[in-house]
Amino acid sequence: MRQLAAILFADMTGYTALMQENEQLARSKRQRLKEVLEATIARFHGKILQYYGDGSLSIFNSAIDSVHAAIDIQQQLQQHPRVELRIGIHTGDVIIEEEAIYGDGVNLASRIESLAVPGGVFVSEKVFDEIRNQEHIQTRELGYFELKNIKQPVRVFAIANNGIVVPGRNEVRGKTAAPVNRLAVLPFVNMSADPENEYFSDGITEELLNALTRVDGLQVTSRTSAFAFKGKHDDIRDIAIQLNVDKILEGSVRKAGNRVRITAQLINAADGFHIWSETYDRKLDDIFEVQDEISGIIANKLKEDLTGREKPTIKSSIKNITAYTHYLKGLHFKNKITPADNRKAIECFKQAIALEPGYAQAYAMVAQTYCALGSYGQMIPHTAFEIGHQYADKALELDDTIAEGYIAKAMAYLYYEWKWQEAYDALQKAIELNPSEVAAYDLLGFYYVAQAQKAQAVKVLEQAEQIDPLSPGIIRSLGNMYIFQERFDDAVRQAEKLLEMNPEMRSAIELKAWAIGMKGDWHAALELFKEVHRLTNHPLKGIMGLGVCYARLGMMDKAMECVHKLEKRQQEEPDSVVDGDLAAVWLGIGDLDKTFHYLNECIDKRMGPVACFIEYPPYKVVKADPRFEGLKQRMGI
Repeated sequence: MRQLAAILFADMTGYTALMQENEQLARSKRQRLKEVLEATIARFHGKILQYYGDGSLSIFNSAIDSVHAAIDIQQQLQQHPRVELRIGIHTGDVIIEEEAIYGDGVNLASRIESLAVPGGVFVSEKVFDEIRNQEHIQTRELGYFELKNIKQPVRVFAIANNGIVVPGRNEVRGKTAAPVNRLAVLPFVNMSADPENEYFSDGITEELLNALTRVDGLQVTSRTSAFAFKGKHDDIRDIAIQLNVDKILEGSVRKAGNRVRITAQLINAADGFHIWSETYDRKLDDIFEVQDEISGIIANKLKEDLTGREKPTIKSSIKNITAYTHYLKGLHFKNKITPADNRKAIECFKQAIALEPGYAQAYAMVAQTYCALGSYGQMIPHTAFEIGHQYADKALELDDTIAEGYIAKAMAYLYYEWKWQEAYDALQKAIELNPSEVAAYDLLGFYYVAQAQKAQAVKVLEQAEQIDPLSPGIIRSLGNMYIFQERFDDAVRQAEKLLEMNPEMRSAIELKAWAIGMKGDWHAALELFKEVHRLTNHPLKGIMGLGVCYARLGMMDKAMECVHKLEKRQQEEPDSVVDGDLAAVWLGIGDLDKTFHYLNECIDKRMGPVACFIEYPPYKVVKADPRFEGLKQRMGI
């Protein structure tokens, strides 16, 4: 029988040694453990399935019950005669046959228990998600661990209630490999009097990130996660736990006139020890040499632990400091993501190119930004992607070793031309050049969904989340991949991560709503979609989810109201593309003719995401229709 369960492993420590020293005491402690386990686990509605040696395996229908039981057990066993016990808990699918239990969930729970310390209770991230809002349960994050026979690093939390032992990360042993040569580059602090120089210090950080990704054997956390700590004063050890790194580079930049002072420190995360620190006083003209020098020193400091050799350093050919300054300003605006800031970014990059015509990175960034505007529907796709291609081609002509140029090409291939093989090849090249460039993984996930390879899409985005664990874009994309694979609870967990960052993040509420709705609770989804519509602050926007919910709940009058609002928006904003929204609402209503009409309109207008959203679970009925083959052929799938 297969079921979802909370799996609790409990293991008495030091039992074998105690048997050799005092057999009678060992047996009495083991008997006391058995009595406490049986009484407490039953009281919290659990069931002991197995005893093995000096340990036991129990299951619960509720993760909350399992944690309350674990806390109670440990608090009892702290009393005389004290019994040293480790407990690990995970929730997952298990298969139970004649009192035997097995499955990946059992294996993971066992590994987590092996990490735990005597008197401690360790739980997986899935358990933490279930208990995070329980006011009577305190937790402390210990970070990611690489566990034996578990493919992906596992995020582990310690229960921190009174009487429960909570260790430091460096005290945790077990069947684990600590992260080695994983580096985070925190945003360098702007120490200049002029706050306008913020973009300059951010730019130095980005350039160092790019340089360090070229070091073989060094894994560098992506920009988004590192910049999540900008302006904060978190403990270095806590940052390392959240980013799953063992070393951190931090520093400051002071710019005054034509002089710049850069201070940098490389820190060992486990103990806060400064491996290396240096201050550079230079002319601004020497800034490129300083960046090369810092990245070279760090690579050499880590060299003894690195598995490979440093890749040849790509020396910057840019000598014009004003062009470089415009480029850094462009990155500053591009990273803000909004359409208005994207347009400002394009102007800055173009100013850099005007001063330095051989600036490959600036060409690549113009290309990416135009492609982004085209994919958001903020520019006529034909215009946006044609310009994107031109700038990407020029970037790669100038320098074919930059990942950014290949990413821009892939954006145009995927979102506009549907040249699937060309897109795949460009993304593979980008990842080969820069394994930390998560934008490439995000696009690769889109590619795999369009090719109906959903398991592969999930795998790629899970890999991206390991590289960039705090990136809202990656967290959201992985949530969508879980929806494609009908792993709705996992999608909800991704949405909750985003809502923890920002409770009013529209895309997070929307992700949660779709996951809950497709799981079957369209009433709950409707309330969430109402909130999405409220946050758009526009009577005709944020309508699609409402229309689908009303249709699914049989409220056809209200569903048709949503159709009319979408049609009105189409009339008022002729450059906006709402055909995908109309297709979804008509699908909810059950009119397949209208659904196919609007799907074909999406293809006519080169609305790239149509190749992806037709793989959502509700579109199964569309895929069963003979007309579906025609849609695929039109997109070259």
